[in-house]
Amino acid sequence: MLMQPAFEKLHAMKLTGMADAIRRQLEDPEAGQLGFEERLAMIIDHQWTWRQNKALVRRMKSAHLKQEAAIEDVDYRHPRRLDRALIRSLADCQWVVQHQNILVTGPTGVGKSFIACALAQKALRDGFTGMYARAPRLLRDLAVARADGSFGKLLDKIARTDILVVDDWAMAPLADSERRDFLEVCDDRYASRSTILTSQVPLAQWHDQIGDPTIADSILDRLVHNAHRIELHGASMRKAKAGKPVREENRD
Repeated sequence: MLMQPAFEKLHAMKLTGMADAIRRQLEDPEAGQLGFEERLAMIIDHQWTWRQNKALVRRMKSAHLKQEAAIEDVDYRHPRRLDRALIRSLADCQWVVQHQNILVTGPTGVGKSFIACALAQKALRDGFTGMYARAPRLLRDLAVARADGSFGKLLDKIARTDILVVDDWAMAPLADSERRDFLEVCDDRYASRSTILTSQVPLAQWHDQIGDPTIADSILDRLVHNAHRIELHGASMRKAKAGKPVREENRD
């Protein structure tokens, strides 16, 4: 086949999308009726889409989101006082561009984690990077990193991530080392990156859960300032939808 060497070169240059597009044109009799410029534009568009999709897969894999949530699948029917207008406004990801935070609070089972992951997933689709962690795991990883000398490296990784999702925040009082470590995370990200926190604990009680008044003030000033608040209420969606097929599967 005369085109085989060309295909091999395209793959060697990591232009797999372009190679696929050319193969499709060769197999499509109608493609021969198009002009050179049209066919070239289609090949370039296919390569562009291929690269964008591959990059999204990498971002999704790196983020380790807890759920396969999508903003299009958020359920507004359940009576949990979810502001549809707010969610739609956040879907444009300007909150990431402007380095704003999102705080999602409410009782167990009302879909806090789903909403957090859905907002993060939309940002990943728009080209931003993300990282998901439950608060206990994040604090444990920070403690281990401090002990083995990799603390600075882990902080740098978190600081470079566009969106940090911290699930189950403030569920238990923080130890002194935990609040100091988390303050460093907040310091690095303040006004330069965005953070999503979910918690069953009302925002008014976070100060007491953090513990030290001075550090609590510093952490909350960096988190709450310029943050969007999503306060959910009502009964668990798991109980309400038990046994029913739904798009939004809530697991807080």
